[in-house]
Amino acid sequence: MSDRSASVTRDTNETQIRLELSIDGTGSSEIATGVGFFDHMLTHIAKHGMLDLKVRAKGDLEVDAHHVVEDVGIVLGRAIAQAVGDKAGIVRYGWALCPMDEALVGVALDLSGRSYLNFDLKLGPAQVGEFDTELALEFFRAVAANAAMTLHVWQQYGRNAHHIIEAAFKAFGRALDEATRIDPRRAGDLPSTKGTL
Repeated sequence: MSDRSASVTRDTNETQIRLELSIDGTGSSEIATGVGFFDHMLTHIAKHGMLDLKVRAKGDLEVDAHHVVEDVGIVLGRAIAQAVGDKAGIVRYGWALCPMDEALVGVALDLSGRSYLNFDLKLGPAQVGEFDTELALEFFRAVAANAAMTLHVWQQYGRNAHHIIEAAFKAFGRALDEATRIDPRRAGDLPSTKGTL
C-alpha cells in the first residue's frame, strides 16, 4: 500500500496555513491555530479518526476566527483528497454517532467525488471561547467542498454548544476513519459500479 499522506499549504492575505496529514496514523496531533477551542476540536478529529495531523495556522484573528477556521477546513479537505488518492480499495462510506453528555450527534460521509453538505446542528449565535458556533458550519462546508465528499452532520439531542460541536468533530473523525479504511476484500478495486470516483 502506498503512503497515504499529504502536505498542503495555503497562503493568502488573511491566513498562512501549513497542514500535514497521514490517514494511516496513530491519532497523534500537533495543532496551533491561535483559536483554543478549534485546536481542541481538530485534536478530536485526529484522536478519534486515528489520523496523524499537524496544523500550523496564522491569520487575522484581530478581525475574528472566521478566516482561520474556514481556511483550515479548505486545507484539510484538500489533504484528505490527496491522501486517499485514487480511492482504490477503500470502504468509501463511513458513519458514526457520538454522545457527549446530553448531546448526541451523527455524521455520515461518502468519499464520492461529489461535494455536498447537509448540516443540522442547532447551535444559535453563541461563542465557545473565541470560537463563534456558526464557524462549525463554515469548517465542515470547506472540508466537504475541498475533499469532494458528501457529508451529513446532524444533531439528535443536545443543549450545550460545546458538547454538540465536540460530538460532531469526534463523529467526523470516526466516520472518516471508517470511510478511508482499506477493505482487503476489494483487492484494490474501486468501490463504485461506475468504475470511477
